[in-house]
Amino acid sequence: MKTKVILSFFLFIIFQSSHSQENTPTDYMSSDFHKSRREALRASMPPNSVAVFFANPIRNRSNDVDFIYHQDPNFYYLSGLKEPHSVLVIYSEDQVEDGKTFNEALYVYERGARYKIYNGPGVGVKGAIEDLGFTNVYPGKAFIEDPIDFSKFDKVMFRKFENDVRQKGWEQPNLYALIEQFKTSINSIPMPEGKELDSDKESAQSVVDNKTLRTLMANLREVKTDEELKLIKKAVEISCVGQIEVMKAMHPGMSETETQGIHEMVFKKYGSEYEGYPSIVGAGNNSCVLHYIDNNKLEAGNDLILMDLGAEYRGYTADVTRTIPASGKFTEEQKLIYDLVYEAQEAGMAAMVIGSDARKVDAAAREVVYKGLLELGITDSLAQGRLYFPHGTSHHIGLDVHDLNNRGAFKENMILTVEPGIYIPDGSPCDEKWWKIGVRIEDDVLITKNGPVNYSALAPRKSEEIEKMMEQESVFNHFHLPDLDSEEGK
Repeated sequence: MKTKVILSFFLFIIFQSSHSQENTPTDYMSSDFHKSRREALRASMPPNSVAVFFANPIRNRSNDVDFIYHQDPNFYYLSGLKEPHSVLVIYSEDQVEDGKTFNEALYVYERGARYKIYNGPGVGVKGAIEDLGFTNVYPGKAFIEDPIDFSKFDKVMFRKFENDVRQKGWEQPNLYALIEQFKTSINSIPMPEGKELDSDKESAQSVVDNKTLRTLMANLREVKTDEELKLIKKAVEISCVGQIEVMKAMHPGMSETETQGIHEMVFKKYGSEYEGYPSIVGAGNNSCVLHYIDNNKLEAGNDLILMDLGAEYRGYTADVTRTIPASGKFTEEQKLIYDLVYEAQEAGMAAMVIGSDARKVDAAAREVVYKGLLELGITDSLAQGRLYFPHGTSHHIGLDVHDLNNRGAFKENMILTVEPGIYIPDGSPCDEKWWKIGVRIEDDVLITKNGPVNYSALAPRKSEEIEKMMEQESVFNHFHLPDLDSEEGK
């Protein structure tokens, strides 16, 4: 009896609450933005086609604990919905059923009473209509109980499924069930004579198409709207402030973990929900590992420390890297390598113009690095430069840190990184005075009619500017916590 009373109390509180919480951020993308993106996609779709999008799966961390949920970027871009177990269907032309005309449908998970106690009321059908601006919304079970007849379309487009969707869970119907229903529906579509249908493989001239949708979405997402650029700029500037505060706080005794913590504290202070990718903080030889994320070296010492971190703000991520001397001053060898990378980045940025492309940016930066390494005696030939500069120089950013794009010529309002680097780990075939020097400088650059605009210019890039910034007083100099290893009080 007591359990029923408690349950009834919680349910009363939950059902009295709106699907939207109070005192939460108001600068997310508007429902009008997401609607405009659906309209833009619809305009690019083949005649008599349908596009089907599934929310991201929930991914398990351990036992009954999941990783923080992150929506599929395409799904969020088109809907604004940040919850799992959902399907979005977009039609190229108006559909008419039972006297109702529509060109899209959203299927959402309606949370049960017990689920709401643990996880809140969620958006549901009502929230999708009122907050997300959809008019044709159904509970997820309708996708299964009243399946769409995909056989009447000339093209059914979707993204290829990966093997990371769990079958079990208390959310029913869950994503697994929704996908299985979709596969059942498309596998019943009659195929042209001589063709076999496999929904997980590309089939020429097939009704089922898991390739075209990527191209269509890349066409949309690679060029940012003004609304998107506003959020990206905010994410970049937050990330720059993180870099600046670490420059002021850094000292040889600081650990990689503490360095990461200062960055991410700044992110949270500005309202950044997450990091756009696992933070990379590597000192000394760790700076030569491109995607080093252990971040557990106890002291940076007198080495360089490479910091590649990006705040995610309202779904959009920055990607900013700075490399600084933990001591506050570059050694002669550190400065020579750093300045060479800076010069290469300047050459790469100069190529960030409309009509250029990522290959030209890479070539411009690589020419400077290869020539500089040869002149410093680190390499014996230009070709050897690849050994110390093993990655590309640019990628798009947006809802993904490596954002969706079609690898074509630069257009206005594209935003990409420029990130040359030189990495000389222990044991490299050169004078050991260069060993353990890893330098990457990465900025987020907007393509405009008037040339490149560096969104991350706020964070110092020149070696002299970095040293000057590191001389400034840090707010963290007076931030002290108790020593947990102390014997006092025992």
